Amino acid sequence: MNTTNGNATFLSGLWQTNPGLVQLLGLCPLLAVTTTLINGLGLGLATIAVLCASNTLVAATRHWIHPNLRLPVYVLLIAGFVSAVDLVAHAWFFDLHGSLGIFIPLIVTNCVILGRAEAFASRRPVPAALADGLGHGLGFAAVLVVLGALREAIGRGTLFAGAGMLFGDTGAALEFRVLPEGVSLPLAGLAPGAFIGLAALVAGRNLLAKRRAARPGNRAKREQ
Repeated sequence: MNTTNGNATFLSGLWQTNPGLVQLLGLCPLLAVTTTLINGLGLGLATIAVLCASNTLVAATRHWIHPNLRLPVYVLLIAGFVSAVDLVAHAWFFDLHGSLGIFIPLIVTNCVILGRAEAFASRRPVPAALADGLGHGLGFAAVLVVLGALREAIGRGTLFAGAGMLFGDTGAALEFRVLPEGVSLPLAGLAPGAFIGLAALVAGRNLLAKRRAARPGNRAKREQ
């Protein structure tokens, strides 16, 4: 795979086709678990692992899978990786697994993962599929982390609450307050706060993209 093409494929998932901010896929877990930064980070890491593994295996076996059977096979592969991630989380990150609840197994139904397997990995070699999975996984995880951090900071006045669930005993020292005690907006931690926060992130991303496209150099490239 050409290095330039690989970088473009990776960066596309982070910005141009970000699953959470542009494609608006996987919104159910994105909105449900982002009550804290750690919850968002935990689900983001699980999604990255499944997306990279499924993209890689789909690309590696694309010549052996009959076209009429490809979707059931992709779902079966994804379900296998999700089960493995769920078991690892249950064994090594028990408290975080309990906090995320059903949303780890529900990664199977995340449209981002099946969509990348069908639209990209099934048509590309392994290195390109891995770069695509990593880019889109990191892009989705970034939205989870940023939205979780915003909702936690505004709704609870803290950051890294429950870090011990992911980082062990040393994680407890990471928690700190960003707002004075008793100063918070509980709405941010509720369902309406999730929708408002996501809308703000989407609007911010669109504004930055619009300003970037309006720069003279970028405008000249489009006109050529």
